[in-house]
Amino acid sequence: MKITAIDLYAIHLPLHVPFVVSYHSYDYMPSVIVKIETDEGIVGYGEGVADEHVTGESWEGVYHILKNTLAPVILGKNPMEIEKIHELMNQSIYGAPTAKAAIDIACFDIIGKKLQQPIYQLIGGRYHDEFPITHVLSIAEPEAMAFEAESMVEKGYRSFKMKVGTNVGIDIERIKAVRSRVGAEIAIRVDVNQGWKNSATTLAALNQLQDCQLDWVEQPVVADDIDGMVEIKSKTVIPLMIDEGLKGSREMLEIIQKRAADKVNIKLMKCGGIYPAVKLAHQAELAGLECQVGSMVESSIGSAAGFHVAFSKKIITSVELTGPLKFSKDVGDLHYDVPFIRLTDQPGLGVTVNEKMVEELTVFQDRICLKEEVL
Repeated sequence: MKITAIDLYAIHLPLHVPFVVSYHSYDYMPSVIVKIETDEGIVGYGEGVADEHVTGESWEGVYHILKNTLAPVILGKNPMEIEKIHELMNQSIYGAPTAKAAIDIACFDIIGKKLQQPIYQLIGGRYHDEFPITHVLSIAEPEAMAFEAESMVEKGYRSFKMKVGTNVGIDIERIKAVRSRVGAEIAIRVDVNQGWKNSATTLAALNQLQDCQLDWVEQPVVADDIDGMVEIKSKTVIPLMIDEGLKGSREMLEIIQKRAADKVNIKLMKCGGIYPAVKLAHQAELAGLECQVGSMVESSIGSAAGFHVAFSKKIITSVELTGPLKFSKDVGDLHYDVPFIRLTDQPGLGVTVNEKMVEELTVFQDRICLKEEVL
Protein backbone atom coordinates (compact mmCIF):
# COMPACT_ATOMS: atom_id res chain seq x y z
CA MET A 1 0.00 0.00 0.00
CA LYS A 2 1.17 3.53 -0.67
CA ILE A 3 -0.08 7.05 -0.12
CA THR A 4 -1.19 8.60 -3.41
CA ALA A 5 -2.81 11.88 -2.40
CA ILE A 6 -3.31 14.15 0.60
CA ASP A 7 -6.10 16.70 0.87
CA LEU A 8 -5.84 19.53 3.40
CA TYR A 9 -8.79 21.51 4.70
CA ALA A 10 -8.30 24.54 6.95
CA ILE A 11 -11.64 24.85 8.74
CA HIS A 12 -13.40 26.84 11.43
CA LEU A 13 -15.46 24.72 13.85
CA PRO A 14 -18.33 26.86 15.25
CA LEU A 15 -18.91 26.73 19.01
CA HIS A 16 -22.28 26.87 20.75
CA VAL A 17 -20.86 29.51 23.11
CA PRO A 18 -17.38 31.11 23.35
CA PHE A 19 -14.75 28.96 25.05
CA VAL A 20 -12.71 31.02 27.54
CA VAL A 21 -9.39 29.96 29.11
CA SER A 22 -6.76 31.97 30.97
CA TYR A 23 -4.90 33.09 27.87
CA HIS A 24 -7.55 33.35 25.15
CA SER A 25 -11.25 33.42 24.27
CA TYR A 26 -12.39 31.36 21.27
CA ASP A 27 -15.50 32.11 19.22
CA TYR A 28 -14.66 29.12 16.99
CA MET A 29 -11.88 26.53 16.88
CA PRO A 30 -9.50 26.65 13.91
CA SER A 31 -8.60 23.13 12.76
CA VAL A 32 -6.83 21.43 9.88
CA ILE A 33 -8.40 18.25 8.52
CA VAL A 34 -6.16 15.83 6.63
CA LYS A 35 -7.53 13.26 4.19
CA ILE A 36 -5.04 10.64 3.00
CA GLU A 37 -5.80 8.46 -0.03
CA THR A 38 -4.04 5.22 -0.89
CA ASP A 39 -3.58 3.10 -3.99
CA GLU A 40 -5.88 0.48 -2.43
CA GLY A 41 -8.76 2.90 -2.22
CA ILE A 42 -8.60 3.13 1.57
CA VAL A 43 -9.00 6.67 2.92
CA GLY A 44 -7.94 7.91 6.34
CA TYR A 45 -8.74 11.13 8.18
CA GLY A 46 -6.63 13.08 10.66
CA GLU A 47 -6.85 16.41 12.43
CA GLY A 48 -4.54 19.06 13.82
CA VAL A 49 -5.78 21.74 16.24
CA ALA A 50 -2.98 24.16 17.05
CA ASP A 51 -2.45 26.21 20.20
CA GLU A 52 0.26 28.86 20.06
CA HIS A 53 0.39 29.01 23.86
CA VAL A 54 1.16 25.30 24.22
CA THR A 55 3.25 24.08 21.28
CA GLY A 56 4.10 27.35 19.55
CA GLU A 57 2.16 26.36 16.44
CA SER A 58 -0.51 28.44 14.72
CA TRP A 59 -3.41 27.27 12.55
CA GLU A 60 -1.80 28.81 9.47
CA GLY A 61 1.61 27.40 10.41
CA VAL A 62 0.31 23.86 10.81
CA TYR A 63 -1.36 24.09 7.41
CA HIS A 64 1.82 25.45 5.80
CA ILE A 65 3.99 22.69 7.33
CA LEU A 66 1.58 19.99 6.21
CA LYS A 67 1.38 21.34 2.69
CA ASN A 68 5.03 22.14 2.05
CA THR A 69 6.98 19.82 4.36
CA LEU A 70 5.17 16.76 5.68
CA ALA A 71 2.80 15.84 2.87
CA PRO A 72 5.52 15.77 0.18
CA VAL A 73 7.83 13.61 2.32
CA ILE A 74 5.23 10.87 2.99
CA LEU A 75 3.72 10.70 -0.50
CA GLY A 76 4.38 7.26 -1.97
CA LYS A 77 5.13 5.77 1.45
CA ASN A 78 3.27 2.93 3.16
CA PRO A 79 0.95 4.39 5.85
CA MET A 80 1.11 1.10 7.78
CA GLU A 81 4.81 1.66 8.49
CA ILE A 82 4.04 4.14 11.24
CA GLU A 83 7.51 4.11 12.82
CA LYS A 84 9.04 5.00 9.46
CA ILE A 85 6.40 7.66 8.83
CA HIS A 86 7.33 9.37 12.09
CA GLU A 87 11.03 9.09 11.34
CA LEU A 88 10.52 10.74 7.95
CA MET A 89 8.48 13.53 9.54
CA ASN A 90 11.05 14.06 12.31
CA GLN A 91 13.88 14.20 9.79
CA SER A 92 12.01 16.79 7.71
CA ILE A 93 11.19 19.21 10.54
CA TYR A 94 11.93 19.63 14.25
CA GLY A 95 8.93 19.89 16.56
CA ALA A 96 5.61 20.69 14.84
CA PRO A 97 3.71 18.05 16.87
CA THR A 98 0.23 19.19 15.84
CA ALA A 99 1.01 18.89 12.13
CA LYS A 100 2.57 15.46 12.71
CA ALA A 101 -0.43 14.37 14.78
CA ALA A 102 -2.75 15.05 11.85
CA ILE A 103 -0.71 12.72 9.62
CA ASP A 104 -0.32 10.11 12.36
CA ILE A 105 -4.08 9.94 13.05
CA ALA A 106 -4.93 9.60 9.35
CA CYS A 107 -2.40 6.78 8.97
CA PHE A 108 -3.83 4.91 11.96
CA ASP A 109 -7.33 5.34 10.50
CA ILE A 110 -6.05 3.69 7.32
CA ILE A 111 -4.31 0.87 9.20
CA GLY A 112 -7.46 0.08 11.16
CA LYS A 113 -9.60 0.07 8.03
CA LYS A 114 -7.09 -2.13 6.22
CA LEU A 115 -7.05 -4.68 9.05
CA GLN A 116 -10.76 -4.21 9.83
CA GLN A 117 -9.99 -3.41 13.46
CA PRO A 118 -10.61 -0.37 15.68
CA ILE A 119 -7.42 1.52 16.48
CA TYR A 120 -7.46 0.54 20.14
CA GLN A 121 -6.98 -3.08 19.10
CA LEU A 122 -3.77 -2.10 17.28
CA ILE A 123 -2.13 -0.43 20.29
CA GLY A 124 -2.73 -2.87 23.11
CA GLY A 125 -6.37 -3.91 22.88
CA ARG A 126 -9.35 -2.56 24.73
CA TYR A 127 -8.84 -2.18 28.49
CA HIS A 128 -11.60 0.24 29.55
CA ASP A 129 -15.26 -0.30 28.70
CA GLU A 130 -16.29 3.30 29.29
CA PHE A 131 -15.13 6.63 30.69
CA PRO A 132 -17.22 9.24 32.49
CA ILE A 133 -17.36 12.52 30.61
CA THR A 134 -16.13 15.60 32.47
CA HIS A 135 -17.96 18.80 31.61
CA VAL A 136 -15.60 21.73 31.08
CA LEU A 137 -16.63 25.06 32.60
CA SER A 138 -14.96 27.89 30.71
CA ILE A 139 -14.06 31.06 32.62
CA ALA A 140 -16.97 33.25 33.67
CA GLU A 141 -18.21 35.06 36.78
CA PRO A 142 -18.45 32.81 39.87
CA GLU A 143 -22.25 32.75 39.92
CA ALA A 144 -22.45 31.98 36.19
CA MET A 145 -20.03 29.04 36.53
CA ALA A 146 -21.95 27.74 39.55
CA PHE A 147 -25.27 27.97 37.68
CA GLU A 148 -23.84 26.13 34.66
CA ALA A 149 -22.42 23.40 36.90
CA GLU A 150 -25.76 22.96 38.66
CA SER A 151 -27.58 22.63 35.33
CA MET A 152 -25.06 20.04 34.11
CA VAL A 153 -25.51 17.97 37.28
CA GLU A 154 -29.22 17.85 36.45
CA LYS A 155 -28.25 16.40 33.04
CA GLY A 156 -26.26 13.61 34.68
CA TYR A 157 -22.70 14.93 34.84
CA ARG A 158 -20.75 13.87 37.91
CA SER A 159 -17.46 15.68 37.32
CA PHE A 160 -16.31 19.13 36.20
CA LYS A 161 -13.13 20.69 34.93
CA MET A 162 -13.06 24.35 35.88
CA LYS A 163 -11.05 26.74 33.72
CA VAL A 164 -9.51 29.50 35.86
CA GLY A 165 -6.31 31.57 35.83
CA THR A 166 -7.26 35.17 35.10
CA ASN A 167 -7.31 36.52 38.66
CA VAL A 168 -6.35 34.49 41.73
CA GLY A 169 -8.84 36.10 44.08
CA ILE A 170 -11.76 35.68 41.70
CA ASP A 171 -10.57 32.17 40.83
CA ILE A 172 -10.91 31.17 44.47
CA GLU A 173 -14.43 32.62 44.50
CA ARG A 174 -15.24 30.66 41.32
CA ILE A 175 -14.07 27.36 42.77
CA LYS A 176 -15.83 27.84 46.09
CA ALA A 177 -19.06 28.92 44.35
CA VAL A 178 -19.14 25.78 42.19
CA ARG A 179 -18.34 23.49 45.11
CA SER A 180 -21.05 25.10 47.23
CA ARG A 181 -23.62 24.74 44.44
CA VAL A 182 -22.99 21.11 43.39
CA GLY A 183 -22.27 19.59 46.80
CA ALA A 184 -19.53 17.31 48.05
CA GLU A 185 -20.28 14.25 45.90
CA ILE A 186 -19.41 15.85 42.55
CA ALA A 187 -15.79 15.70 41.35
CA ILE A 188 -14.10 19.04 40.59
CA ARG A 189 -10.80 19.45 38.77
CA VAL A 190 -9.26 22.91 38.37
CA ASP A 191 -7.25 23.85 35.26
CA VAL A 192 -5.24 27.04 35.67
CA ASN A 193 -3.59 26.90 32.20
CA GLN A 194 -0.40 28.49 33.61
CA GLY A 195 -2.40 31.48 34.86
CA TRP A 196 -1.07 31.61 38.43
CA LYS A 197 2.44 31.90 36.97
CA ASN A 198 4.62 30.81 39.92
CA SER A 199 4.79 28.58 42.98
CA ALA A 200 4.33 31.36 45.55
CA THR A 201 1.03 32.55 44.08
CA THR A 202 -0.14 28.98 43.60
CA LEU A 203 0.60 27.95 47.18
CA ALA A 204 -1.23 31.01 48.51
CA ALA A 205 -4.27 30.03 46.43
CA LEU A 206 -4.15 26.35 47.39
CA ASN A 207 -4.04 27.25 51.08
CA GLN A 208 -7.48 28.82 50.64
CA LEU A 209 -8.85 25.81 48.76
CA GLN A 210 -8.01 23.06 51.25
CA ASP A 211 -11.67 22.46 52.09
CA CYS A 212 -12.90 22.32 48.48
CA GLN A 213 -12.14 18.62 47.98
CA LEU A 214 -10.49 19.06 44.59
CA ASP A 215 -9.51 16.01 42.55
CA TRP A 216 -6.48 17.91 41.33
CA VAL A 217 -5.15 21.27 40.18
CA GLU A 218 -3.73 21.34 36.67
CA GLN A 219 -0.77 23.37 35.43
CA PRO A 220 -0.89 26.36 37.80
CA VAL A 221 2.61 27.61 36.84
CA VAL A 222 4.24 28.36 33.50
CA ALA A 223 4.90 25.30 31.38
CA ASP A 224 8.69 25.12 31.74
CA ASP A 225 8.70 25.57 35.52
CA ILE A 226 9.02 21.91 36.51
CA ASP A 227 10.92 22.92 39.65
CA GLY A 228 8.02 25.17 40.63
CA MET A 229 5.71 22.16 40.41
CA VAL A 230 8.12 20.19 42.59
CA GLU A 231 7.98 22.92 45.26
CA ILE A 232 4.19 23.11 45.17
CA LYS A 233 3.84 19.33 45.38
CA SER A 234 6.08 19.26 48.47
CA LYS A 235 3.93 21.84 50.28
CA THR A 236 0.33 20.88 49.52
CA VAL A 237 -1.88 17.82 49.87
CA ILE A 238 -3.98 18.80 46.84
CA PRO A 239 -2.97 16.54 43.91
CA LEU A 240 -1.24 18.20 40.96
CA MET A 241 -1.38 17.53 37.23
CA ILE A 242 1.06 18.71 34.58
CA ASP A 243 -0.35 19.54 31.14
CA GLU A 244 1.47 22.22 29.15
CA GLY A 245 4.71 21.19 30.86
CA LEU A 246 4.54 17.75 29.19
CA LYS A 247 5.15 17.61 25.47
CA GLY A 248 7.32 14.55 24.88
CA SER A 249 9.56 11.90 26.38
CA ARG A 250 12.21 14.34 27.62
CA GLU A 251 9.73 16.26 29.75
CA MET A 252 8.13 13.03 30.95
CA LEU A 253 11.53 11.78 32.12
CA GLU A 254 12.16 15.00 34.07
CA ILE A 255 8.70 14.90 35.63
CA ILE A 256 9.25 11.30 36.72
CA GLN A 257 12.77 11.87 38.02
CA LYS A 258 11.77 14.93 40.05
CA ARG A 259 8.38 13.53 41.11
CA ALA A 260 6.89 16.80 39.95
CA ALA A 261 3.25 15.74 39.64
CA ASP A 262 0.66 13.20 40.71
CA LYS A 263 -0.76 12.91 37.21
CA VAL A 264 0.04 14.04 33.66
CA ASN A 265 -2.17 15.11 30.78
CA ILE A 266 -1.24 13.51 27.46
CA LYS A 267 -2.53 15.31 24.38
CA LEU A 268 -2.01 14.02 20.86
CA MET A 269 -1.53 17.57 19.58
CA LYS A 270 1.34 18.15 22.02
CA CYS A 271 3.26 14.94 21.40
CA GLY A 272 2.68 14.22 17.70
CA GLY A 273 -0.20 11.76 17.52
CA ILE A 274 -1.30 8.31 18.59
CA TYR A 275 2.07 6.58 18.26
CA PRO A 276 4.00 9.05 20.49
CA ALA A 277 1.08 9.18 22.97
CA VAL A 278 1.27 5.42 23.47
CA LYS A 279 5.00 5.74 24.13
CA LEU A 280 4.34 8.39 26.79
CA ALA A 281 1.74 6.17 28.44
CA HIS A 282 4.21 3.30 28.58
CA GLN A 283 6.87 5.61 30.03
CA ALA A 284 4.46 6.83 32.71
CA GLU A 285 3.35 3.30 33.53
CA LEU A 286 6.91 2.26 34.28
CA ALA A 287 7.01 5.01 36.90
CA GLY A 288 3.51 4.37 38.23
CA LEU A 289 2.37 7.83 37.14
CA GLU A 290 -1.33 8.07 36.28
CA CYS A 291 -2.32 9.70 33.00
CA GLN A 292 -5.20 11.53 31.44
CA VAL A 293 -5.86 12.03 27.74
CA GLY A 294 -6.98 15.56 26.99
CA SER A 295 -7.49 17.64 23.87
CA MET A 296 -7.17 21.07 22.29
CA VAL A 297 -10.97 21.00 21.69
CA GLU A 298 -10.93 18.88 18.56
CA SER A 299 -13.71 17.62 16.30
CA SER A 300 -14.92 14.02 16.21
CA ILE A 301 -11.76 13.05 14.31
CA GLY A 302 -9.14 14.22 16.80
CA SER A 303 -11.33 13.36 19.79
CA ALA A 304 -11.86 9.79 18.58
CA ALA A 305 -8.10 9.36 18.16
CA GLY A 306 -7.55 10.41 21.78
CA PHE A 307 -10.26 8.06 23.01
CA HIS A 308 -8.64 5.09 21.24
CA VAL A 309 -5.41 5.74 23.13
CA ALA A 310 -7.23 6.16 26.44
CA PHE A 311 -9.37 3.03 26.07
CA SER A 312 -6.31 0.85 25.42
CA LYS A 313 -4.20 1.76 28.47
CA LYS A 314 -4.68 0.81 32.13
CA ILE A 315 -2.49 3.73 33.29
CA ILE A 316 -4.88 6.22 31.64
CA THR A 317 -7.56 6.78 34.26
CA SER A 318 -9.46 9.83 32.97
CA VAL A 319 -10.29 11.61 29.73
CA GLU A 320 -11.22 15.17 28.78
CA LEU A 321 -12.19 15.05 25.13
CA THR A 322 -15.43 16.98 24.86
CA GLY A 323 -14.85 19.07 21.73
CA PRO A 324 -17.72 17.54 19.70
CA LEU A 325 -20.17 18.43 22.48
CA LYS A 326 -19.14 22.09 22.23
CA PHE A 327 -19.57 22.49 18.46
CA SER A 328 -22.77 23.56 16.74
CA LYS A 329 -21.44 21.86 13.60
CA ASP A 330 -19.02 18.93 13.51
CA VAL A 331 -17.32 17.06 10.68
CA GLY A 332 -17.88 13.59 12.16
CA ASP A 333 -20.33 11.50 14.14
CA LEU A 334 -18.49 10.49 17.32
CA HIS A 335 -21.25 9.47 19.73
CA TYR A 336 -21.43 10.30 23.44
CA ASP A 337 -23.74 8.50 25.85
CA VAL A 338 -23.71 11.47 28.22
CA PRO A 339 -22.36 11.37 30.85
CA PHE A 340 -20.26 8.51 29.42
CA ILE A 341 -18.26 7.74 26.29
CA ARG A 342 -18.26 4.20 24.92
CA LEU A 343 -16.36 3.45 21.71
CA THR A 344 -17.76 1.16 19.05
CA ASP A 345 -15.93 -1.74 17.37
CA GLN A 346 -15.92 -0.05 13.96
CA PRO A 347 -12.57 -0.19 12.10
CA GLY A 348 -10.09 2.66 12.22
CA LEU A 349 -11.26 5.74 14.10
CA GLY A 350 -14.84 4.48 13.94
CA VAL A 351 -15.97 7.91 12.75
CA THR A 352 -17.88 8.66 9.55
CA VAL A 353 -16.68 11.97 8.15
CA ASN A 354 -19.26 14.27 6.59
CA GLU A 355 -17.39 15.60 3.56
CA LYS A 356 -20.13 18.10 2.75
CA MET A 357 -19.72 19.59 6.22
CA VAL A 358 -15.95 19.69 5.78
CA GLU A 359 -16.44 21.66 2.57
CA GLU A 360 -18.94 23.99 4.26
CA LEU A 361 -16.54 24.81 7.10
CA THR A 362 -13.44 25.11 4.89
CA VAL A 363 -11.67 28.45 4.67
CA PHE A 364 -8.95 27.26 2.28
CA GLN A 365 -7.75 23.91 0.97
CA ASP A 366 -5.08 22.15 -1.10
CA ARG A 367 -4.45 18.78 -2.68
CA ILE A 368 -0.98 17.21 -2.83
CA CYS A 369 -0.64 14.09 -4.97
CA LEU A 370 1.92 11.86 -6.66
CA LYS A 371 3.01 12.95 -10.10
CA GLU A 372 2.24 10.43 -12.81
CA GLU A 373 5.29 8.38 -13.66
CA VAL A 374 6.87 9.19 -16.99
CA LEU A 375 6.56 6.19 -19.30
